[in-house]
Amino acid sequence: MHPSTNTKPIDDIGLWLAGFTQPTVLVELAALAVCVALAWGFSWALRNALRMQDDRRSVLFGRRLIDGVMFPLTLLLLGYIARAIVTKFMPLAAFKVAIPVLVSLVVIRVGVKVLQAAFTTAPWVRALERTISWVAWLAMVLWVSGLLPVVLAELDDIQWKIGASTLSLRTLLEGTITAGAVMILALWVSSAIESRLLRKATGGDLSMRKAVSNASRALLLFVGLIVALSAVGIDLTALSVFSGAIGVGVGFGLQKLASNYVSGFVILAERRLRIGDNVKVDSFEGRILDINTRYSVIRSPAGRESIVPNELMVINRVENLSSALTRVWQTSVVSVAYDSDVELVGQLLLAAVNEQEDALKEPAPQASLSAFGADGLQFTVGYWINSGDAAEQLRLLSRINRRILESLQANAIEMAYPQRVLRVKELPPLAGARDSAAHEAG
Repeated sequence: MHPSTNTKPIDDIGLWLAGFTQPTVLVELAALAVCVALAWGFSWALRNALRMQDDRRSVLFGRRLIDGVMFPLTLLLLGYIARAIVTKFMPLAAFKVAIPVLVSLVVIRVGVKVLQAAFTTAPWVRALERTISWVAWLAMVLWVSGLLPVVLAELDDIQWKIGASTLSLRTLLEGTITAGAVMILALWVSSAIESRLLRKATGGDLSMRKAVSNASRALLLFVGLIVALSAVGIDLTALSVFSGAIGVGVGFGLQKLASNYVSGFVILAERRLRIGDNVKVDSFEGRILDINTRYSVIRSPAGRESIVPNELMVINRVENLSSALTRVWQTSVVSVAYDSDVELVGQLLLAAVNEQEDALKEPAPQASLSAFGADGLQFTVGYWINSGDAAEQLRLLSRINRRILESLQANAIEMAYPQRVLRVKELPPLAGARDSAAHEAG
């Protein structure tokens, strides 16, 4: 390396520091202040126009205005425009620092907000966010100090051969950064599509939109991966050699994982099970909160959540308590004494059901003598309701049972209680007792 290469960054830093002592720096700072005000006003007006206040998952705006991408991106564009105007009249000093800082800030904001929107609960997102921040600020420092070309030249000298091609450390790093940028862009587009599709969607429409969202994300990530591998310099035709091994791995080692992913798309596409339905899977009953590509989240009325692999939802029997007709048949069983008036009991049961507004009048409820129990006559009253909510069903059943109990008590109809009849059979006298009785008789 030539000595002049080492001294050039030092000379650039000296000229840059000397420029800060000139009065023209105040003009640059004023121009930057105007750019900040314009960027803030434009971002605030756009956020209000789109009605995206306090949207934490929004990549462009975030919870606060400065948290999103729109403000630093707008400020960067205005900074480039201001620099092009100012440079025609005076030498630059402040803009040489401001532009690299704004570029780093945009990179950090894009990476962090996209990862937060795409992977809301992943534990590794925080570590990746810090990595993006450190790399961006380090690149900014090298850029401002003028050491970036020197570092890149040194990295370009570190080379090794892979087959017929030569790969340098600089090419590998640039390819990795390019691949990361492509993947973040793919995640950003997929998150935007998911947010737009799932907005104000409910029921079956929500499930179908979720399926389209998952498919679009998988497609975009696949395309992004292909572009990223090409950017790194990997020959994609060489991957065909490993296709057989990958197929065997998916067929054996990744069989369950692939099955769950395919089952997730099948569930969302068929729409027999939808987000919001009350289901019973493997003796666990609850409401479907979400159907992801690999698993579904079901919450019971007690608040417990169950993570159910999608494969179980396809190959096992699943009871959908929220049917497409939305009507549910519910019954209540009552036992009364055998000497009760059968006709009167049936009338009282139907009256107790008809008093409830939630019980459908058409089809009409039915009451019948269903069995002769060991302790009394067993009546069953059945009725249809529109609610598929398990909690609402329980509340209605409780109201009907209480009304039945009040009606039976008011009409002096006795509820059946456990009864047993004991028959005492006379036993023959013992041998000693027979001899005594014979002796007395003699």
